[in-house]
Amino acid sequence: MEAYGIAGSVAEEVLSSIRTVKAFGGEDSEVKRYKANLINAKNISVKRGLISGIAFGGLLTLMCTFYALGSWYGVGLVLEDKYKPEDEIVYMPQTMVTVFVGVMVASLNFSTLSAYIEAFSMAKGAGARIFSVIDHASPINNFSKDGKRPEQMNGNICFRDVHFEYPTRADVKVLQGLNLDINCGETVALVGSSGCGKSTFIKLIQRFYDPQQGMVMVDGNNVKELNVSWLRKHIGVVGQEPVLFNTTIAENIGYGADGATESDIQEAAKEANAHDFISKLPQGYNTLVGERGAQLSGGQKQRIAIARALVRKPVILLLDEATSALDTASESKVKVALDRASRYRTTVIIAHRLSTIMTADKIVVISNGKVVEQGTHKELLSLKGHYHALVSAQQLNIVDDMENENEESEGRVHSLCQVLIPGRGNSAGSDFSIHKDERPAVIEDNEEEPSPPVSMIRILKKNMPEWPQLLMGSLASIIVSSATPIFVILFGDILRVMSSPVDQEVRAETDRYSLYFFIAGVSVGFATFLQNYAYGIAGEKLTMRLREELFESMVRQEVAWFDKKSNLSGSLCARLSGDASSVQGATGQRVGIVLQSIMTVGWGIGLAIYFDWRLGLVTIFFTPVILLAQYFFLRISRGEIFSNQQALEKFTELAVEAVSNIHTVVSLGLEQTFHQRYMLALLQAHKIPLWNTLIRAFVFGLAQSILFFANSATLFYGGILMVENDLTFDTILKVGQALIMGTMLLAIAMGFAPNFQKGMSAASRIFHILDRKPQIHDPPQVNERKWTANGNVKYQQVKFFYPTRPNIMVLQGLNADVLEGQTVAIVGKSGCGKSTCIQLLERFYDPDSGCVYIDEHDVSSLTTCSLRFQLGIVSQEPVLFDRTIAENIAYGDNSRTVPMSEIIEAAKKASIHSFITTLPLGYDTLMGEKGMQLSGGQKQRIAIARALIRNPRILLLDEATSALDTESEKVVQEALDKAKEGCTCITITHRLSTIQNADVIFVINNGQVAEMGTHSELLAQHGLYYKLYSMHNGPP
Repeated sequence: MEAYGIAGSVAEEVLSSIRTVKAFGGEDSEVKRYKANLINAKNISVKRGLISGIAFGGLLTLMCTFYALGSWYGVGLVLEDKYKPEDEIVYMPQTMVTVFVGVMVASLNFSTLSAYIEAFSMAKGAGARIFSVIDHASPINNFSKDGKRPEQMNGNICFRDVHFEYPTRADVKVLQGLNLDINCGETVALVGSSGCGKSTFIKLIQRFYDPQQGMVMVDGNNVKELNVSWLRKHIGVVGQEPVLFNTTIAENIGYGADGATESDIQEAAKEANAHDFISKLPQGYNTLVGERGAQLSGGQKQRIAIARALVRKPVILLLDEATSALDTASESKVKVALDRASRYRTTVIIAHRLSTIMTADKIVVISNGKVVEQGTHKELLSLKGHYHALVSAQQLNIVDDMENENEESEGRVHSLCQVLIPGRGNSAGSDFSIHKDERPAVIEDNEEEPSPPVSMIRILKKNMPEWPQLLMGSLASIIVSSATPIFVILFGDILRVMSSPVDQEVRAETDRYSLYFFIAGVSVGFATFLQNYAYGIAGEKLTMRLREELFESMVRQEVAWFDKKSNLSGSLCARLSGDASSVQGATGQRVGIVLQSIMTVGWGIGLAIYFDWRLGLVTIFFTPVILLAQYFFLRISRGEIFSNQQALEKFTELAVEAVSNIHTVVSLGLEQTFHQRYMLALLQAHKIPLWNTLIRAFVFGLAQSILFFANSATLFYGGILMVENDLTFDTILKVGQALIMGTMLLAIAMGFAPNFQKGMSAASRIFHILDRKPQIHDPPQVNERKWTANGNVKYQQVKFFYPTRPNIMVLQGLNADVLEGQTVAIVGKSGCGKSTCIQLLERFYDPDSGCVYIDEHDVSSLTTCSLRFQLGIVSQEPVLFDRTIAENIAYGDNSRTVPMSEIIEAAKKASIHSFITTLPLGYDTLMGEKGMQLSGGQKQRIAIARALIRNPRILLLDEATSALDTESEKVVQEALDKAKEGCTCITITHRLSTIQNADVIFVINNGQVAEMGTHSELLAQHGLYYKLYSMHNGPP
């Protein structure tokens, strides 16, 4: 179970980051990584099958030995009592029949337990892991009612000699004796290099962790003494990488506060400058945002996250790069909203862009886990220390007398605007609005259609590489199936022998048949071992093959396929983990038991006709009744399983979403909310099969009761034949018991009908995906030779809408030419189509009309591998994998084994080498899930190194330096400038100061290029770019 869990975590990581995987050609690498974990799981399961086979084969041999011994000893007891007085006789032939038949029935039931025991053992393994989590007592428990709950919170924060290191990196000291006081109502900014401990400061305030030494206090109370839920409800957080949940915009904002009304939600959205774009959506606030808000642009997600923080009216507001993802037109408005929200509450700001925190009441500089400077902007500048160096690096215009600027305006709020945007008009750029059709993608909420049925033959064909094991298991099943008829015949013959008046003959014949019993038992025991082991190997290899092929088929699908609600990562992981295992319900040991049962019935029918056809026909009459019950049983199961699968995928999605975004869930206090949603989904899944279970139980009970009807009819008619036709009792026993016991085994096999039907349904879903051809695929007969682009890019009359929203045109006849070696910047409002241009160039999607060219080659005429190898991308929100730092950097070129020297060189260019070398394991340090062990800036620099490792001909930068601190930004920008030499660079940015030296700047509006030219040329036009620049930097 643990091995499969590791494979499942790999699958979740890959499927939730599919764009990054495809951009760097990592499909084959991820399939190999997934397969490697499956091999370990398969080997463990095969060993379990071996042990199970030995155990059940040995038990069956032992039982047959007891049969032989019991027959021999039982006949001896009967012979001994034969000559005793009638009142002293204890053992008679009928006594022996009763005991023997009872033991036989019990052992036959026991012989079918192997598949059930296998299920129990798997459940036990899973249960051990589940209960270990349930029994784990967390020292920081948001569900706990313990702890102080003061009547109100004022917002005073105090750190006293705080030492802290993360549990997963105990050798790396993050905070080393940090001391800091923040008074209620103050706005305090934390600045410093990436990894200095700024984000850790915020996590300790929320009590995500407890310090190893020192105290964190709020209003004089140690946070350890406060109720965790009460503490977090008074804190609002906006993180650097906004996390939204797969629900409506209204619910995402409403998660910020219990009982938030519609008016509260809309007011918060207005404050965060999100109301306008939300209102233009077809379903407004009821629009689904998609998994992790993937269908929204970075700025749109950030504004919704800000609204979520504002709706709870927090006493303490924590802003971790809260405006880093906003476009120029929105940034100033959101800053004003945040500054207004900061009034009368304690605000802690983390920012790399010092222009956003110049008016803070206190600026705290952190270095090496300690406070090295603190004071106002002016005070720190006068010290000419750490802060002065940071300001100088950003080349900020130092305002000497901010307090005298626009005193008649909106106090601190307008002062902030004047500092950030000197000379700004009332609403500069307000007419640069989002076109009504330029809206974020909306995932359609369509119900998944049932997959077409699949035949058993096709499943067996998929298992054909294991034909030796299948053949061996089938032959063993046939041998095991003969056990019941053989035992019945032997026992019948023993009863016949006991009717002989000669005791010596009885003894001799009994000894012979007892020996036959023993030989048959050893043979059947060995066959049972082969049956369990062979089918176990075949089933586990089939499961591994299906998981591997299913995962590979998933990662080969086009990006648009993952946009559908039915294909979110949670649903896909549920299919990987559940469906492949469920197919064993239609194969493996269960097939052996079904084959064994059918063959036993066949043996029974043959023997019945052979010994007495009249009695055989009476007994056979009951077999179709059982088969008819089986038919209805399957009919009932078929519809139920599809509904169960949908419910399973739904609550798996919820679990994956909650766990993968646990920091956001915890900070918002949504543990109870997600628990209730999860329980509701479970309850629905529980209700679905209740009625069908009653019907199934009735049908199953009917099948079991038919056995008794068959016994009654056989004995009744057999008695008549004994009187009228001199039919012997041993013949009645052989005919009746052979067929009835076989039918009973078939009835027991009916218990696997739900598993069988579930396996068939799972197989249909698996093959439905395996058979699906990706809509984005390599053209036929394309030349696979290595190709190196010059770097010319051309968009010609490109029109495009996302497949999930065909009525909303994103690009409307876009034309743009990028020449080899040029540095081109694309600017515009959030959601205007900037990122779409990159996704079309990466060929994540194909345009609906028009073409995208690289060096006169239509990108659709190239293989996706050769196309994407020409491109290196650094996204706004870096996606890293749970691998070592070296492996994450090397991920940039999956076509070869990247030497360590190149990895180090790329890290040096991205200004991350020095930090990596300070880690105990250096480049072998594991990143953790989604790189959570590193700060945002550190993750971004590793992502830059990953892009540089492949020496791309076209470099794509989507806010590539937005998460970098002041010290690193300049160095990394210089590294990027060097990396751009000799290659084409396309940059998407909101910070116009970073693209002033671009060869060409494209301004996109209404899905078209509205303006183009150099920085100076566009300023001279006094158009859209001029307004954007003026809003950000003041009039030129």
